[in-house]
Amino acid sequence: MKRQNISSGAVWEDIVGYSRAVRMGNTIEVAGTTATEGEEIVGKGSAYEQTKYIIRKIEKALAEAGAALDDVIRTRIFITDINQWQEVGRAHGEYFRSIKPASTMVEVSALINPELLVEIEATAILSSEEKLINESATPYDEV
Repeated sequence: MKRQNISSGAVWEDIVGYSRAVRMGNTIEVAGTTATEGEEIVGKGSAYEQTKYIIRKIEKALAEAGAALDDVIRTRIFITDINQWQEVGRAHGEYFRSIKPASTMVEVSALINPELLVEIEATAILSSEEKLINESATPYDEV
């Protein structure tokens, strides 16, 4: 099975040793994603704006792996203040209302930066034949 590592170029990827997303076969796992652009926090003070930005960032990583938001089967949402769950849920719903992935939202004591309010992980599975093309090929098929 072929492995594809997707990088967002964040400085933390090399320091910590992780990928924004990893595709293995027809499964794509997107790492915990926050509202950061380089060194800047996007949507400071707004869990709603941070969630929207995070989902767009996840969408970009999925696209690099040959997937889309409609391939997402699960999201995991980490929020630093559960009292903001409605704002996070509203933003999540704007992107996933018709897709309806399995989802979990939990409160955590802190994220890596106190200005980060939300972190989201996602799992996607490719199921369409078009997206799976060449996935079944092995090096032996070329012989």
